[in-house]
Amino acid sequence: MKLNLQNISGADAIFQALMAEGVDTIFGYPGGNNLPIYNSFYDYRDKVKHILVRHEQGAVHAAQGYARVSKKAGVCMVTSGPGATNLITGIADALLDSTPIVCLTGQVTSPVLGYDAFQETDVVGISMPVTKWNYQITKADEIADTIAQAFYIATSGRPGPVLIDITKDAQQEMLAQFNYAPCERIRSYHPYPKPNSVEIEEAVHLINTAKKPLIIVGQGVLLSGAQDEVMALAEKAEIPVAATMQGLSAFPSSHHLYQGMVGLHGNVAPNKMTNSCDVLIALGMRFDDRVTGRLDKYAKQAKIIHIEIDPAEIDKSVKTSVAINSDLKVALRLINKQIQANQHTTWLKYAKEFYELEKEKIFSNDLHSTENQLTMGEVANVLSELTNGNAIIVTDVGQHQMATARYYSYNSTDSWVSSGGLGTMGFALPAAIGAALWEKKRQIIAVIGDGGFQMTMHELGVLMQYNLPVKVVLMNNNFLGMIRQLHDVYYESRDFFGELQNPDFCKIAEAFSIPSYRVSERHNLRDAIQKMIDHDGPYFLEAMVAKINNVFPMVPTGAAVDEMLFEEPKKVE
Repeated sequence: MKLNLQNISGADAIFQALMAEGVDTIFGYPGGNNLPIYNSFYDYRDKVKHILVRHEQGAVHAAQGYARVSKKAGVCMVTSGPGATNLITGIADALLDSTPIVCLTGQVTSPVLGYDAFQETDVVGISMPVTKWNYQITKADEIADTIAQAFYIATSGRPGPVLIDITKDAQQEMLAQFNYAPCERIRSYHPYPKPNSVEIEEAVHLINTAKKPLIIVGQGVLLSGAQDEVMALAEKAEIPVAATMQGLSAFPSSHHLYQGMVGLHGNVAPNKMTNSCDVLIALGMRFDDRVTGRLDKYAKQAKIIHIEIDPAEIDKSVKTSVAINSDLKVALRLINKQIQANQHTTWLKYAKEFYELEKEKIFSNDLHSTENQLTMGEVANVLSELTNGNAIIVTDVGQHQMATARYYSYNSTDSWVSSGGLGTMGFALPAAIGAALWEKKRQIIAVIGDGGFQMTMHELGVLMQYNLPVKVVLMNNNFLGMIRQLHDVYYESRDFFGELQNPDFCKIAEAFSIPSYRVSERHNLRDAIQKMIDHDGPYFLEAMVAKINNVFPMVPTGAAVDEMLFEEPKKVE
């Protein structure tokens, strides 16, 4: 939307620009050096919602959650100094997970920049390595072009975080004339490369002649909105499909071609198939080390087709046979026009054998344990059954994350929100808040471990204040579970640092006026989860799970992706 206004302050100009970009929600925390913006906010409070978080890290994670479900840029706004530096973890998280967010930070007045004024920090310099783009505004007449460019850069091509640092005097300065138009082009920035027709034909040939093809879907499928195109390719050529962790829900878990998750704690079949396929079709994924395992043993037998919008990711870790630098949806539509119908019955039977192996060795223990204590897997599985795999699952980082990735069935697209590349503990609760501010029809369920929960549990105050219907499932094993598992596997269980003496989490939830329940018995689990789902408003469910409940299979450090552990190595006496 274009604007032409007269005699407005820089702070008013900021809001006019944000509303022109369609911003309806800002996650923020006021302070001295963004107070002029907050003063203007009063006049726009009926048009733009402000969510007061309890810590600035909560603001950036909430903006991430909002962006992940809305497909719009999430916006957060904080003050200078510690307010700005508290965003850095979330900004780095957003960069690695390709999440479009726009971060607005207040700054000291321009005459005292560089003089170590109160709460002055060079946030532009600090954030440069972890932003897609950043800029410091010192004059009000820079506001229009800077904000327009920020939203364009954040949301185009491979999405990512941008940061705008705005000095206090620029917020207060008056503009005789304010003109605003959304950015449509930046010289030397080409976010949508066109696919090469020769590469398209080479990819088609490899797919049509493949005997053992495998598709791996990454988050790029979700970001491009290419789910239908992936489905069309998989079904017409009968190609099995696997997902990276961040690609979960890009292809329905219940589909007969779906093989599961690849990588560190992935399923046996897709990990084995990776090192057995003859053509590997990588769609919108970056060959992260948690996916590949040992690189010099990764899919060496296969011709690799990589379709990726970010040229920096092509041939970075894994050398490809055919690389297509393009938006995924555009490239797949061209490929699908030339794909021949096919069948791969023997190849799919091969995958089935490994599914049965995993079912025998792993599923029975995780989902049908004979032990008295609950397992993380069965909590995730019952949650999946009672929501029909249609909730939006927001996880923190750790064993509960892996268990939920493995045992929740993602039958609706855009159902998985988690911290992947950075692995940020404390992500889930504020990200679920952001998701809930956009999504009104689907259940938002935050699945969190007791370690990560204590990093941002103060954000329960946001659930209380705004009565957001986020359901929190805390898997409590009184331990930093993933750290303990790594000690078990690599260091002969020499761990005495990770055991947690936890508070009464249900009392904490109730102190925030959030109903709570603690479940520890298997026969009560289903009813407890159903009660949570049926509750109107926020709810806190604490599941007391076994302290020793390791997530297997696991690809050990230095091993190939198909060299999985099914249990802890035997200890040397």
